[in-house]
Amino acid sequence: MLFLILLQYRVPTGEVDRHLEEHRSYLQRHYAAGHFLLSGPQEPRTGGAILAIAGSRDEVAQWVSEDPFQRANVADYTIVAWKPTLRGPMIPAALAPDAREP
Repeated sequence: MLFLILLQYRVPTGEVDRHLEEHRSYLQRHYAAGHFLLSGPQEPRTGGAILAIAGSRDEVAQWVSEDPFQRANVADYTIVAWKPTLRGPMIPAALAPDAREP
């Protein structure tokens, strides 16, 4: 199942940036494991978003608990389970097996 992980910064970005290198290492580990598909800051930069694939919300919650931003208490997180029903032709069927092309 797909999950949107939405981050909302709790502190000024200067404080967030102090943890950015560790956060990027955390992201890289999850990309290497095949967990994360896309990530990046929101515009304007008030937080970020991660598109993840996992078997359960509990699994995603465990990953979030390991994020240096979470450990430093600089961001709040919302985990949204997402089951797409439509997908564009550029999206592989394996990514959203229950979604069909319009």
